[in-house]
Amino acid sequence: MQGVCDRLNAKGEETTLLLPDTVIRVFVQHFDQFPRSAKEAIPMLRWKLKKSVPFEVDETLISYMRQAPREGGVDVVTALGRLRIVREYESAAEQCGMQPGVVLSASLAAVSLLADRRPALMARVSGSSLTTAIVRDGVLCGYRCTELPAQVGSLTPQMLLEEIYPVAAYYQDTWQEGIQSVRVAGLGGRLPEFVPQLEKEFHCEVHSLLHTAISEGRISADARPLAERELEGLVGWMMQKG
Repeated sequence: MQGVCDRLNAKGEETTLLLPDTVIRVFVQHFDQFPRSAKEAIPMLRWKLKKSVPFEVDETLISYMRQAPREGGVDVVTALGRLRIVREYESAAEQCGMQPGVVLSASLAAVSLLADRRPALMARVSGSSLTTAIVRDGVLCGYRCTELPAQVGSLTPQMLLEEIYPVAAYYQDTWQEGIQSVRVAGLGGRLPEFVPQLEKEFHCEVHSLLHTAISEGRISADARPLAERELEGLVGWMMQKG
């Protein structure tokens, strides 16, 4: 990180940290009623998520946003991370003379690339983890991060499908409609091996997340080099910030 900051001659600037998905847990929850003030909302979310994280919720940083519900009530997207771990990343930036600002998981940033009014599923592989997200007309309908049984080089289409299916099934049962497009990231040149089985399962088109955004002209010229290196999290954050 210090080497990058030196090459960019960057110091004292506010920095966005895109962290591994396993660091930032994300939940989409429905409430019949939800407090307007953060002072009341944060304790409610901590209590609600107490059994959903493998550490004490009192040790977490938590952020949330309201979004349009499928029906009555309120849908809330909550992101939380263990304070000690987040501070380690922030400290690394501070030691390089930077000021940590936004802290976000890489896949939450990449979700911005799903610009479709139809229900679209994103499957993003990073190392041995898979993040599956479903977005419908700007609304995050489902999100799940799991450990894959193999690294990308040894991953099979069936292995990937088995990890994706629970989120897709939940969406289909809850929203009473099927997935209408699938966007994949992190498989690199192996993507064509996975397309036939994914298309057979979901009965829709399956394409690269970044290549689709490029072909639709949604990625600016200054973000193209990042897209060519398959840094979808950074590209998605640039779209959010812009």
